[in-house]
Amino acid sequence: MKTVDCRGMSCPQPVLEAKKALAGAGGEAIQVLVDNPGSKENVRRFAESQGYGVDITEEKGAFTLRLQKAGAAKKGPMPEEKKAMEETNSVVFLESDSIGRGSEELGRILMRSFLHTLREAEYNPAKIIMVNGGVKLACEESEVLEDLIGLSRQGVEILSCGTCLDYFGLKSKLKVGRISNMYEILSSLGQAGKVLKM
Repeated sequence: MKTVDCRGMSCPQPVLEAKKALAGAGGEAIQVLVDNPGSKENVRRFAESQGYGVDITEEKGAFTLRLQKAGAAKKGPMPEEKKAMEETNSVVFLESDSIGRGSEELGRILMRSFLHTLREAEYNPAKIIMVNGGVKLACEESEVLEDLIGLSRQGVEILSCGTCLDYFGLKSKLKVGRISNMYEILSSLGQAGKVLKM
């Protein structure tokens, strides 16, 4: 049985690692090791949503989750549904290089986690639009460049506000996507089936 060691990993990495392992397991059972209750519950819920039975054992503060196929899986969207989702032309709108208010450090951690999860997800938005401090994410020395480049390679269009890049002196440091303008940004938001603002 394949073992996936996710001890020491923070959310959402254990779920992403379990997802990859299940995809390559061909229906065979796997076991996932985690070392905190939050990861245990996240992996359990994910596995059950995919039609897997979950057996959990605990030893010295660590959890072993044995994931075994349990009848018909609750699969993702059918091809027709997925096509309909894609046709909604969803847009992610980032107006800062962090998520939420309060701790800036926590906000940057959350943004890294969000973009990494978005990259690993099966469904991508049509566009990611960045304005104000959000344009820093697409520039030199950004901690999320790898994920944004990955999303771009997956077909996600990445647009950064030119006025904002100018304001921060970052136009020459843009590393992924392209420079946009307020007219295009407004048009993209107006035509979007769904806008996710972070």
